[in-house]
Amino acid sequence: MATKALLSEPRVLAHAKQRLVPEPTAADTYAVVDTQFASEEWLAGEPIEPAVREQLAPFNHVQVGSGYPDLLGVRRLESALLAVERFGDDPPLVALEAKGYTGDRTVDVERGVVQAYDRLNEANAAYVAAPKPAISNSAQTLARELNVGVLGVDAGGTVDALEVPRVVGNRTVEAASAIRFQATAQGVAEKSFSLNHPKNYLAYPLALYHPDPTDEVLAKHVVSATDGARQGAAFLGLVDADPDGTTLTPLGSEVVRFARHRYGTVADALAAFEAWQGSRTRFSELAPEWGQLTRRVLWSYPATKLIVSELQTMHDDGIPEPSLVELVTWLHVHHPTFTVELFVRGSDAARSRVLNEDGELRESALRDGNVYHAPTVFQLKAMLYHAGILTDRGAEPHRLDPEADVWQLVEPLDHRG
Repeated sequence: MATKALLSEPRVLAHAKQRLVPEPTAADTYAVVDTQFASEEWLAGEPIEPAVREQLAPFNHVQVGSGYPDLLGVRRLESALLAVERFGDDPPLVALEAKGYTGDRTVDVERGVVQAYDRLNEANAAYVAAPKPAISNSAQTLARELNVGVLGVDAGGTVDALEVPRVVGNRTVEAASAIRFQATAQGVAEKSFSLNHPKNYLAYPLALYHPDPTDEVLAKHVVSATDGARQGAAFLGLVDADPDGTTLTPLGSEVVRFARHRYGTVADALAAFEAWQGSRTRFSELAPEWGQLTRRVLWSYPATKLIVSELQTMHDDGIPEPSLVELVTWLHVHHPTFTVELFVRGSDAARSRVLNEDGELRESALRDGNVYHAPTVFQLKAMLYHAGILTDRGAEPHRLDPEADVWQLVEPLDHRG
């Protein structure tokens, strides 16, 4: 039988991902596959089909334990995949190692078990996936002893859990935290910010508190894109939006209290928002008190803290006006996983252009605006501008010149003792 007729590692991984993460865009769910699988060829003369790469995307190079798992994701797994059904209030962080037939038609399943075990330093559950006929009793015994799950994949793509792991606790490191963050309501997913003015999100708690229908109130006084406003308000932690309805968070409630203290009623506050429609004046200048509130709300968003702290460090190191290319290059050295998730589109095409098989940046690709994540370089940057944090607005990726796009703090600190 020709090697290519057997289950290769990318195909094993694609089937295993489908079993572990069948709905990648579901709530509390996110997964990335290692960048080595973004290449066009796996073994010599054995291409990775575009459909397989598309199923494996998005790609990132995330260190967990002493290595880089083939898949790292967050999802609430069913009991058929875990020895327990529940792990506190948060879904577990899951690492997976895939093994497929190599050129000599062998599969090193036991090596995959040991690699998966290493990931338990930081993941809550770890698995090895391999062609079912290649999984020996000794490999299963080793996995059972090391608390590693075993997924057997058949030629048709069916995946059976031959061993299920127990969920364990672990220490949290930044790389794993970035993936956990992506699975939350505030994750930097493709659908995060669709509107570029913070007033549209700050007004949502006011419209929600108003006795009239929320969408009608918001459309009348603030913005007609009510779904986008609700989504952005959720990402900023102002509301909780779930299938049972949308409710104010403590931060959203504080916005309502501020509005009532400032205007007397939320109706009067919304009337002020209506008067600001269409204005291009920086929000921190147009409405200074709301600008300060915007600054506090945006500061609670983890991406803001990362960007501002690193821009300050760049300023201290003599780079006061970094371009987008310089910023992303700098960030990737210090926070590689978070940088890719925050700035680079999640598509196979974008990640494959920006990252090589070892997860290193191809700086030349960063000069093309189309590889960037619009909610970060356009909407989030515009909000940081309106809050008085950055000197320049954002730009849509197709209009973006990354080498000329400046990310400069309005008020950098000069450390003079």
